[in-house]
Order: sequence, then C-alpha cells, then structure tokens
Amino acid sequence: MDIQRWMQSYTDSFMNGDREHDRNINLKREHSQRVQVEIRSLSGELGLSGRDLELAEVMGLLHDIGRFEQFARYRTFRDSRSEDHAALGVQVLQQHQILADYSVADCSLILTAIAQHNRASLPGGQSPRQLWFTRLLRDADKLDIWKVVIDHYEQSAGTKEAGNGAVELGLPETPGVSAAVYRDLMQRRVVKFDHMHNLNDFKLLQIGWVFDLNFTPSIQRACERGYIDKIRAALPDDPHVEEIYSAIISFMKDALPVEGRPAGREKRLVL
Repeated sequence: MDIQRWMQSYTDSFMNGDREHDRNINLKREHSQRVQVEIRSLSGELGLSGRDLELAEVMGLLHDIGRFEQFARYRTFRDSRSEDHAALGVQVLQQHQILADYSVADCSLILTAIAQHNRASLPGGQSPRQLWFTRLLRDADKLDIWKVVIDHYEQSAGTKEAGNGAVELGLPETPGVSAAVYRDLMQRRVVKFDHMHNLNDFKLLQIGWVFDLNFTPSIQRACERGYIDKIRAALPDDPHVEEIYSAIISFMKDALPVEGRPAGREKRLVL
C-alpha cells in the first residue's frame, strides 16, 4: 500500500468547507508530514538505515492519524474532553488495514510507538527496541509541536483576534502560573495535564517537555532553533516564569556535550 497516498486521501475526506474546521485538519496533516521529515533526519543522525529508517518514517507520518476523527467527532484536540487520540489512531490503522504489508513484529513496533507517543510517561514491559523507537517518535513529535505552537503565538501576538481554541486546548488567558505547574517544573518533571488551568500553564508545560527529550540531537535542535526562548517571549513577565525559564536553560546546557564531557542522552539503537 502507498501509505503517503492513503494518508492524503484519508485526511482529504475530513475537509468540509468550514474555514476553522479545515484549518485544523490541515494543521494536523502538515504536522504529521513534518514529523515524518523530522524523524527521518533524527534517525539518520542516530545511525538508522534501511528497514528501520522506513519504520521510523511510517511512525512519524501516522502517529497522529487519530486526530482527524477526534476533531471531526468532538471539535477539539484535547484528549481529556474527547478520547485518547493515540488509541483512536491505532483503531483507525487496524480498521483500514494500513499496515497489512508489514510483518507482525514490524506492525507491533509501529502500533506500540503510536499508542504511546502521547503518554505522560512510558509504561514498563517494552523491549529495548520498542522503547527506543517510541522515544524517537516522542522526540520528533515534540520538536514539531514546538514549531506549531510558536508559529501560533507569534502570529497572534499583538492582535485582538481570539486565538485558535483547538491549538490552545480551550484554556483561558488568565494571569499567573498554577502552583502545581511551578512545582512540577522546578522538580524537573513534565507537567501533568490536569495541573493546567490557563494558557500560561500550557506554555510552561510545553517548555517543560525538554525534561522528556531522549536523544542528544533532539536537545541540540531545540537549542539551535531557539524554541524555549520563543515560548518564553510569549509568556508574561513574572518571577515564577523567569525562575522556571532559568532552570530549564540550565538543564539543557547540562544535557549537551562539551569538550571533556559526553552527552547525557542515549544515542544508539539497542537491539
């Protein structure tokens, strides 16, 4: 099966002529395509080739396939107000038999990575190979989500237009930072979704994703592209925000390799 062609046809079927609806369908389709490119690039840097590189690309392209049905049904990308888009994506792929040309082992690898790409933390019980690919997909996904949200923040800055509720998960633009979000980040933990109460919290959750990056090239790309600085620019002047920002920048510097000190992230696939 030509998965690229199927993906285009499948996502086209969700376009209905409504401007906001179609904008969000396109948003996720373009995100999926970029994650495929991102994971291909990361994979090459990490030494993947041949069949493993193909599997990584398939994961990248299809990881958010559940988002289209989710938005059509519920008009939201917030899993807590609809359903788990990763689990829904696995259902879609199985229903349409998209992976029928792959071996049982390869199919399981792809579906496991997709099912777990959005988890707050990864469950135990995975093989080293499954865990490695799942982490790779999670990194590639985060790198492009940062691009998506930063584009949105920069385009809406200084305008009086309401933001895209789908991108902002319908969170209110109220002042301050929730205490639980502050505690999570200062303890170098990824913020739990149920700790968020406003858009500031969501932006801080996003910069806190650096704590969950798994590979040195992922951290290097986040640094080189200035993602954390750009999200910080979309946040208010606030002592708690500045303290969190400083802690995250310090963490990133410690995680990157310097002369005489190796990187603190796994680099090679463990078979």
